[in-house]
Amino acid sequence: MTEKSDWHVCSLIVQVKPEDISTVSKALCALPGTEIPGVNEKEGKLIVVMQADNSDVLFAQIESARDIAGVLAVSLVYHQQDEQGEDTP
Repeated sequence: MTEKSDWHVCSLIVQVKPEDISTVSKALCALPGTEIPGVNEKEGKLIVVMQADNSDVLFAQIESARDIAGVLAVSLVYHQQDEQGEDTP
């Protein structure tokens, strides 16, 4: 029996007005599997990492980020898909 699962991760640059960074950061972090490892407050840029079990969920998360009030642009920088698990006889 084969038990494998997909794992998807992406990084994004999210552009916001500098005065909206705090509000948008909180809304982004409320999305499952989302974290913000970097912020440029002066330029209003957030480095965002998202992960999910499948691409549909991940892309829905990206769309949710675009819909957050105060978000000006979302740019996909990196996407990786890995199949995890083991082949078991």
